[in-house]
Amino acid sequence: MNPLGLYEPGTSPLHRFGAGWKLLALLVFAIVTFALSAPSPLVVCVLAAVGGYAVGRIPLRRAWQIGRFLVPLVAIVFALQWWMLDLARAETISLRLLATLAAANLFTLVTRVDDLVTSVERALTPFSRFGVRPERVGLLVGLTVQAIAALSTIATQVREAQRARGADRSLPAFAIPFLVRTLRHADDLGEALAARGLGAD
Repeated sequence: MNPLGLYEPGTSPLHRFGAGWKLLALLVFAIVTFALSAPSPLVVCVLAAVGGYAVGRIPLRRAWQIGRFLVPLVAIVFALQWWMLDLARAETISLRLLATLAAANLFTLVTRVDDLVTSVERALTPFSRFGVRPERVGLLVGLTVQAIAALSTIATQVREAQRARGADRSLPAFAIPFLVRTLRHADDLGEALAARGLGAD
């Protein structure tokens, strides 16, 4: 099962909140997170994002799947940053990444893609007189959200294949197939859009 990027039906306050307002809140949260540079307030951001799963009444099984995916990813980033930079910056970067990824994934769990696209198109309609094409922007936003699910599915499948071959600790054994499959997915998506007359301009 894909751990990330799938809508989890529910009636929580976060589910009922407007998609456009949730997107705005996510953007503000990300800006605040990246503006912070001390570990202590970033830990608060992580706790706030985790607390959102309780407010959204996300089942424990989904929360466990998400944590099992995100924590190793952030741990790898932390190790690389510590090796290339220093401990303080590694902590800051990892906490920022964990907070924003947790919040972004929570957004996808409590927001239907159709509702998000509709909200974006509605908000941008007044700007169409200036050449903005709301339907194109809405499509881009929808594809971006769905890409979370697609990429996490690819990562999960590659990881399972890696374990089956006994190459759990090999970075190239994961990175190369993941890159190849991601590029193939991008090509397939481009062809599908072209077939519908999108992306030509």
